[in-house]
Amino acid sequence: MTDTLQSAIDQSQHRSPLARLAGTQVFWVLAAAILACLALTVLTDSFASERNLFNVARNFAFVAIIAIGMTAVIASGGIDLSVGSSLVLAAMVVSVLMEGGHSFWLSAAAAMGAALVVGLINGMLIAYVGMPAFVVTLGMLSAARSLAMVLSNNKMIYQFGPDHDLLLWLGGGSTFGLPHPLYILIALCGVMSVVFRWTRWGQHVFAIGGNEHAATLTGIPVRRLKVSIYIFSALTAGLAGILMAGWLGSVTTNLGQSMELAVIGGANLAGGEGTALGAVVGALLIEVIRNSLILLGISTFWQGMFIGTSIIIAVAFDRIRHMKA
Repeated sequence: MTDTLQSAIDQSQHRSPLARLAGTQVFWVLAAAILACLALTVLTDSFASERNLFNVARNFAFVAIIAIGMTAVIASGGIDLSVGSSLVLAAMVVSVLMEGGHSFWLSAAAAMGAALVVGLINGMLIAYVGMPAFVVTLGMLSAARSLAMVLSNNKMIYQFGPDHDLLLWLGGGSTFGLPHPLYILIALCGVMSVVFRWTRWGQHVFAIGGNEHAATLTGIPVRRLKVSIYIFSALTAGLAGILMAGWLGSVTTNLGQSMELAVIGGANLAGGEGTALGAVVGALLIEVIRNSLILLGISTFWQGMFIGTSIIIAVAFDRIRHMKA
């Protein structure tokens, strides 16, 4: 057994850089996204247009911001189904407060605080009470969205007070031809790439996902770390919610639905692996698929089927790759 293991290690070390790259989930998700873009450029006249590419860049940025938070959760061996509800709650908090005459900065801080509370409750129930992450975040999915309905009395909010233009500029504006949410995504991806790779917090996240019992025995504060992971996931959703409110210019309680699907590319669903770049690439693939279905005139009733099937195929491919390894 030892000789076999050593032989496998030696073979892995002598693989070429290209072979190692081809063995990663990010490589294949990126390849799928590139092929989809090339196919759409040939099949449609509008995909490669400047306006459509701008829309794709802006729309995928929202999903990618959430996906980076989801990557931390999944890499730790957990799941967060409440990110869409955290998004709409934060969007509703910022819009209600701004409609009431408060400044953007105060309203945004309150919105991020609301998202933080959602993540804190999730993390405490999962880490300290021992409840399954699936059950806790599924319950929070309903509870947080319900709270957003209560805050707004289930009505659309489209007046944002004195700082109305600032919110719209932040979420819907552009600089040098690129949407502002994309700049925020690039900054977040860069920071979290460093955090995941080089900080103790990032390494501990992957250690928990790889073997939680072993992580506990080595002295890692697993419970506190889990709480911080779910807080981080909720905060990224809250940030996306504020930006989406500015992009749309209005907020309704159906905002953020299906954001829970941002799981491709960022992390191994079995835990222990993940990258911020992978989360961004996975979000890009989801948005390219969604955009292609619209351009090709596919009925909205079928779009969920295509996106859901793509996620299942991507996850199945990842599992097959790990079994071969």
